[in-house]
Amino acid sequence: MTYTQALMKNFLGASPDWYKLAIIIFLIANPIIFFFVSPFLAGWILVAEFIFTLAMALKCYPLQPGGLLAIEAIIIGMTNPAHVKAEIMANFEVILLLMFMVAGIYFMKQLLLFVFTRLLVAIESKITLSLAFCISAAFLSAFLDALTVVAVIISVAMGFYGVYHKVASGNKLNDLIDISNDDKLGDKRATLEQFRAFLRSLMMHAGVGTALGGVMTMVGEPQNLIIAEQANWNFIEFFFRMAPVTLPVLMFGLLTCYLVEKFKLFGYGAKLPRKVWAVLARLDRNNTQKMSKQEKIKLIVQAVIALWLVIGLAFHLAAVGLIGLSVIVLATALTGITNEHVIGKAFQESLPFTALLVVFFTVVAVIIDQKLFSPIIHYVLSASESTQLILFYAFNGLLSAISDNVFVATVYINEVKTALTNGVITPHQFELLAVAINTGTNLPSVATPNGQAAFLFLLTSSLAPLIRLSYGRMVYMALPYTIVLSLVGLFAIEYILPTATVWLANVGLIQPI
Repeated sequence: MTYTQALMKNFLGASPDWYKLAIIIFLIANPIIFFFVSPFLAGWILVAEFIFTLAMALKCYPLQPGGLLAIEAIIIGMTNPAHVKAEIMANFEVILLLMFMVAGIYFMKQLLLFVFTRLLVAIESKITLSLAFCISAAFLSAFLDALTVVAVIISVAMGFYGVYHKVASGNKLNDLIDISNDDKLGDKRATLEQFRAFLRSLMMHAGVGTALGGVMTMVGEPQNLIIAEQANWNFIEFFFRMAPVTLPVLMFGLLTCYLVEKFKLFGYGAKLPRKVWAVLARLDRNNTQKMSKQEKIKLIVQAVIALWLVIGLAFHLAAVGLIGLSVIVLATALTGITNEHVIGKAFQESLPFTALLVVFFTVVAVIIDQKLFSPIIHYVLSASESTQLILFYAFNGLLSAISDNVFVATVYINEVKTALTNGVITPHQFELLAVAINTGTNLPSVATPNGQAAFLFLLTSSLAPLIRLSYGRMVYMALPYTIVLSLVGLFAIEYILPTATVWLANVGLIQPI
């Protein structure tokens, strides 16, 4: 082996050679295009390259190739470190959320696994179970951040998968295992594959549920809070402003959940194998019988902490990340976890994604500095008032599917607020456009993992490769939801929202103009 071959072997580790070559070509081409062709074109190519690294997340975690692209973008002048820092600080609450809230959920897994195991054992109908997961995720996401909810569901699914795989591998329930090795399963492989399909469908239903609930309230998604502040809406008014769009979308979303499970479409419909059900039922029975007073106290403590979590987030008693930190302190102190290494395991899931999100903020800085979205924004604002709602909804949806919905919403609401200040649009039109921006960034963005941080978090989690949930499969399984949510939202924006907004103002549920 030559030194060159050794260098290529080390570069991006076990990734395929074609993938390594593609990243090298990107790194060579970007400066050439930026300096000798067009900075604007180079910016869009960088966005496409970064999306490629996200799409190939199972070939190589996007932090390394995406980070190389981001570092190069700063070096050649697409953006600068000061702007990157400004973007990070502007989204620092999201960083805190990932650092502490997701880790906090780790210390409540015992309670979550206990509750959801009971749910799985009690509900035999897969359709009912799917609707239960979707509705639960939607309800929780209306009060918690979607990332927190997805972290909960991932913890539960990891618990289910680990328990069954330990038994299928011939180990005791409390033994450590290598859950990436399927060769020992033999004739149990078919059962495992069915169980994977079952978990995949539940995870996707829950993921879409976070979008259905997250769009409804000002605390559901980070961009909702930004839009509410610009429009000067409180919690109740935000809910009613969005209701003409979000309530029909919720109903049709749940109907889609029922239909894809009923007719086994788009990879849904897999039922929980009876063997797995027996394992989980036996585990639930054994755990209940053997539960000591100390373990019962732990469950009660975790339930009380969960109540504090909901109340603290619903009433914004502190920043989301700080509430997450309080969960870590309370859950560890009151359940006897004092070992540094045990606490450190809680951060293993969230910190790689936190680093990836910081890299993404660098790409966002490039988008702003190179004015990649400016032509689209000017075109939409130049349209007539009657078509602005549809255009804002459509363009927000399209850009959110390929970019980050928080960034897209921030850019659009700032531009619309500027237009209001300059007298280009009326206050009434501004409020309708704010609804279109919020729903446009939250609903069509379920099309790809790029649009919603919760979907991207699921894709890059340690659960995704275990249940064979790739980028392409996520897009395919999200397709029926994407079509239904996007079209119902578009219909509601055009035909329901203007009339319903006037009616809500007349009955006093929202502030009149």
